[in-house]
Amino acid sequence: MNKNKFITTIQLTALLVLATGHAGAQSKKQSDFEEAKKEIAESNAVYFQSFAKGDSSIFINRYAPGCLIMAPNAPAMSGPDAPLKFFRMAYRNIGLRNGKFITNDIYGIGDGYAAETGLWQSFDANNVLFDNGKYLVLWKKTAKGWKMYRDSFSSDRKK
Repeated sequence: MNKNKFITTIQLTALLVLATGHAGAQSKKQSDFEEAKKEIAESNAVYFQSFAKGDSSIFINRYAPGCLIMAPNAPAMSGPDAPLKFFRMAYRNIGLRNGKFITNDIYGIGDGYAAETGLWQSFDANNVLFDNGKYLVLWKKTAKGWKMYRDSFSSDRKK
């Protein structure tokens, strides 16, 4: 084999190794994103069960440590007790007993984060719709799975 063919062979081999590594990284990112979408859907499916059952532990488990809950017409809630504080307010003061999330889109933004946009509906004890609006959630991958890290939502209704 002459010197030029040898160098070309090494260059092609290097390109294949780089391309394979890049494809593997892309495949891992896609796999992580699919995992995020699946876990977000599962979390959303049980979120309102906490209110239907009056079980704050289901609700609290949806959130990551260090979460920030930004509800309409209220100061942002942060700290380890933020999810429980919000649950109690929604359950006791507002009368939330059920609801629904309608996901519009989920964006994989990398490094263990994903963003979700969608619509929500809130129902009272008589299953009457009393509020609805839109939301934006930043999800974070934790040791316990994908959890809400930044939860922001607002009503579409005029008060």
